[in-house]
Amino acid sequence: MIKLHDKCFKPFISAKEIDAAVSKMAKDLANDLGDEIPVFVGVLNGSFMVVSDFVKKYPKPCEVTFIKLASYEGVKSSEDIQRLIGLTQDLTGRTVVILEDIIDTGKTLQEIHRIFKNEGVKQLLIATLFYKPEAYKKDFKLHYVGIEIPNKFIVGYGLDYDGLGRDMPEVYQIKTTQHMTNLVLFGPPGAGKGTQANFLKEKYNLVHISTGDVFRFNIKNKTALGTLAKSFIDKGELVPDQVTIDMLNAEVEKNTDANGFIFDGFPRTNAQALALDKLMESKDSQINAMIALEVEDEVLVQRLLERGKSSGRADDADESIIRNRIKEYYTKTAILKDYFSAQRKYYGVDGFGSVEAITERLCNAIDKL
Repeated sequence: MIKLHDKCFKPFISAKEIDAAVSKMAKDLANDLGDEIPVFVGVLNGSFMVVSDFVKKYPKPCEVTFIKLASYEGVKSSEDIQRLIGLTQDLTGRTVVILEDIIDTGKTLQEIHRIFKNEGVKQLLIATLFYKPEAYKKDFKLHYVGIEIPNKFIVGYGLDYDGLGRDMPEVYQIKTTQHMTNLVLFGPPGAGKGTQANFLKEKYNLVHISTGDVFRFNIKNKTALGTLAKSFIDKGELVPDQVTIDMLNAEVEKNTDANGFIFDGFPRTNAQALALDKLMESKDSQINAMIALEVEDEVLVQRLLERGKSSGRADDADESIIRNRIKEYYTKTAILKDYFSAQRKYYGVDGFGSVEAITERLCNAIDKL
């Protein structure tokens, strides 16, 4: 992982992979052009590395020149691209090969075609080391492509972020979420999980995502996911894990600048834990810990019976129901305990005592992460 200015970047494409792609492009072009001597045109600033490596690998005579266009400001393509440095040689009747470091929206390519429209070239070929098909918005043909990549900002091998990163021999991809602390908070019924989640989210400035609250919100507001979930619930069926994951994904997307998340009520199975790991990985993040409040059964039973006097919940008033709920929790948690323990991410915290004492224990565990 590296940091440039205020952004973090993760390793993406190795120098070895880049070398192989440049070699293949040079070989393919040489085979297609035969004995013709092409003029390779690099687009500065980003293409200086790829042009240097490319012409060294090109096995036949060639000419090299450069043009410079203003193409990037920060991490987004600029709407206004201007020709800064023009061509100084006559290209009439010549085969011109544009060597680009990257093509994303195609705005730079559009300007290149405008520049060469009146140059009288024999043919204009486009070769780019990196290509973002999801971002490309133009109809110009790309004749040679080294590596197709997702539509995420990259640095290295000539590409920069506000001036830094061009010198690196490999390529790094931007992390879309920065320095998150993500917790799965677990506890049996009566452990005080909801109360503690409120303290933790305030102390660590985290976003609390309760699966129950998310379901109720989506169903009440008749979102597409809420309507889909309700269709299963109305039939007495379990809501598929993917529907739940999609709801959680929407909540995470609403808070991409968050310091992290507290997941409450999810996951409950190994499959759900794996799905959550994949979700966080797609956000360039991870689950840092599963923190489980551990309380003796008899204490839980008494807490819930006491709560039932004011909560109005039927499942807080019947001792046999309470004991079944606790038993079900341990059955499910035992599986997840193994899952997170295997990743060294399981933390059991004593949940007996005052609210303040339990909060202090939780904070001690989190501060050690």
